Amino acid sequence: MKRIILTYGLIGGLIVSAMMWFTLGDGVHDWENGELIGYTTMVIALSTIFFGVKAYRDKELGGSIRFGKAFLVGLYITLIASTLYVASWMVMSANMKQDFMEQYIEHTKAKLEESGTPEAEVAAQVEQMRQMGELYKNPIVKIGFTYMEILPVGLLISLLCAAILKRNAAPVG
Repeated sequence: MKRIILTYGLIGGLIVSAMMWFTLGDGVHDWENGELIGYTTMVIALSTIFFGVKAYRDKELGGSIRFGKAFLVGLYITLIASTLYVASWMVMSANMKQDFMEQYIEHTKAKLEESGTPEAEVAAQVEQMRQMGELYKNPIVKIGFTYMEILPVGLLISLLCAAILKRNAAPVG
């Protein structure tokens, strides 16, 4: 089980990390499509959960697996892939020449102003984002926020895969 979890977790983590480096490595952010690209990449990378659970069920359990065990295998794969994702972001963000959070705040401010949001509301949201930016400077907070980007995706995919792949053992006799 450990080999399957490690293999599929590393594959998922490498896919999501490589895509992060590919799309953000030059320091240019696609603010309009970034979330779509990021979450699509996560879903593709975490599809390794399906293949990992299926491999475990078929190769090590003789074709049957309970929902709970399937979910746990998916969860472990998620944790490995997520940890690679977080480590990649920590390295990348530490080596970027520009301040990601400041660029994000300026982009959001411009979008709010474009949409006709009242000036006072824009100022309040920008101030709230700046406070969040100060928190984000703490590596523990940054790690927590980054895990919260990918973990829910992995948990959802783990639940779906466990439901799809669960199969009770054939009755003997």
